Amino acid sequence: MEARMKSPASPEVLTAIQQLYKVMYAGGVDPLVLDLVHLRASQINGCSPCVFAGAAAARKHGETDERLHNVVAWRETPFFTEGERAALALTEAATRIQDGAPGVTDEIWDAASACFDERQLGAITLNIALTNFFNRINHTNREQAGKAW
Repeated sequence: MEARMKSPASPEVLTAIQQLYKVMYAGGVDPLVLDLVHLRASQINGCSPCVFAGAAAARKHGETDERLHNVVAWRETPFFTEGERAALALTEAATRIQDGAPGVTDEIWDAASACFDERQLGAITLNIALTNFFNRINHTNREQAGKAW
C-alpha cells in the first residue's frame, strides 16, 4: 500500500499545527507523558505512522522498550506511575467516543485532575485531540509507517 498524497498539508496548516504543538509543550506536562498519550491514542486508532513516530519520540525522551511494549496493556503492568495511568485512561476515554461509549466519565476526569493541574490537563487534552486529528489524516491518506516528524 502506498500513501495517496506526498504532502497533504499546506504550509499554512503546518504553521498552525506547529503553534498548537508549542502551546501543548508549554503546558507543563512531562514530554514523556505526552509521548505515551500520543502512542496510546495511535494504537487505539491503528495509525501505524503515528505509532512508529510516537515510539521513536518516546525513546528520544528516554523511554525504555519494556514500557513502550506495554503501553497497549498498561492496566496489567506495574511499569506506569499513577499520573501516567490517569493520562492513559483519559486518552482511551477521549479517543473511544464511538456510538455508545461512555467517553470521559467523572471518575476518569477526577483521577486525571488529582495528578495534573488545569493547564496540564489542557495540554494533555490538546495532545489527545491532535493525535486523533493526525490519525484520521493518516488513515485517509494511507500514510505509511517509517517516518518520524
